[in-house]
Amino acid sequence: MKTDSLFYRLFQQLPTLVFDLIGLRVPDADSYRFGSEEVKQTAFRLDGVLFPPVENRRQPLLFVEVQFQPDKAFYGRFFSEIFLYLRHHKPGNPWQAVVIYPNRRIEENSDSHYDELLEGSRVHRVYLEEFTNEETNNIGVNLLQLIAIEEKRSVARAFTLVERVRNEPVDVQWKNQMLDLIETIMVYKLPRLDRGEIQRMLNINDVELKQTRFYQDVFAEGRQEGKQEGKQEGRQEGKQEGEAGLVIRQLTRRLGPLDPAAVERIRALPVPKIEALAEALLDFSERDDLDGWLKAQAE
Repeated sequence: MKTDSLFYRLFQQLPTLVFDLIGLRVPDADSYRFGSEEVKQTAFRLDGVLFPPVENRRQPLLFVEVQFQPDKAFYGRFFSEIFLYLRHHKPGNPWQAVVIYPNRRIEENSDSHYDELLEGSRVHRVYLEEFTNEETNNIGVNLLQLIAIEEKRSVARAFTLVERVRNEPVDVQWKNQMLDLIETIMVYKLPRLDRGEIQRMLNINDVELKQTRFYQDVFAEGRQEGKQEGKQEGRQEGKQEGEAGLVIRQLTRRLGPLDPAAVERIRALPVPKIEALAEALLDFSERDDLDGWLKAQAE
């Protein structure tokens, strides 16, 4: 199971979750923006950065990394990326770092060069195994627990979490967003089942998921753009171009600028495959994911 994309998607939709994990309280934490940053003129890419509101120079800039594989060189690479970023961008905000491990056994630090950083107040290490049985009312932490627990316990935990989300006294949009995240996590954890089987198992219906803001943006706006284009070039062609354009914008927002050849391949897709891509891109974390999906359609 490729877990990084799950975590980064959670942090994009619930930026306050990182602060909850490390017990850090900052004002307007939900105003933070989560994204990735490339350190120019190097091969380094910081997969997760939480950016505070531009106008607030006192709130911390957070570098977030999910590390689920043993790697003796991890800290050397991670701190190099951070300090190169600080040198290049010169942010006015103070910085902190968060490393998320599944358990303490995965962490490897054979190099004493970084001991002062690891023991200082700037770096926070989170071990999900220590959260799995913890009772909490925090939905975001519950989602992380769902990723971390073993498969045989995950179905019962997911079902309980679905019912809890439905009973939360909050707006429908937020509930549907959380249901979508639960479903996506279970798709990763149970690759033998398709989305329809998982929806039935968890008593989630497709109508709820289609009410999320993403689906409203892509499909509702896509239909509107399709109608406008259709007045000039035909209804079906207009719908195809409108939805392709919206999916390209969503991909660009998630992955950065796209290769022109990939853009042309997306524009050439029929409407059903564009709609399939609109759903699949929720799980993309890098351009290779898109390339692999497009290659699979051509086979």
